[in-house]
Amino acid sequence: MKALVLLSGGIDSAVCLAVAARDGSNLCALTVLYGQKHEREREAAGEIIKHYKHFGISHEVLALPSEAFKGFGSTLTDDKPNPHLTYEELRKSSGPSPTYVPFRNANLLSLATTRALVLGCAYVYVGVHADDARNYAYPDCTPEFIGAMANAIHVGTYFKVRLRAPLMWMTKKEIVKLGYSYKIPFRLTYSCY
Repeated sequence: MKALVLLSGGIDSAVCLAVAARDGSNLCALTVLYGQKHEREREAAGEIIKHYKHFGISHEVLALPSEAFKGFGSTLTDDKPNPHLTYEELRKSSGPSPTYVPFRNANLLSLATTRALVLGCAYVYVGVHADDARNYAYPDCTPEFIGAMANAIHVGTYFKVRLRAPLMWMTKKEIVKLGYSYKIPFRLTYSCY
């Protein structure tokens, strides 16, 4: 089985990579640049791949047009400072987080699915989780969104590619705990938030 993992370089995608490896996948990783201010994640993704070189994971870095995401007001792509919010503060709020990038995950998953087809991958892994989905802080991380994308991906690829979101029902705390059980080198990760 061959799988493609969206690898941002953050904690969630690093743990997702380890889960995909545990699933016995022949792995490809894809890092996507979309005009985010924190391109430091790209370096982190490269360091994570080097750490797991014994798995023979191929790694691509591709760019989406950055202009597509600018102007919405996201602190990740527009000229605004990132807020310092905890997940507890996000849980208490409603509506999109100030760091929400408009429809980003749909774009990332579409690109990942295209690459999965080209590379002969049967699965695309994404590291969305429950804390990002709560109260629709990131609507493109919700089970509803992921379910819709999973259906679109499966049908749109002539039933050749399936979407996997193994962390979807986990909190960040649970993901970190799982990561420690897999001995994830968290020191190599970098979070955009």
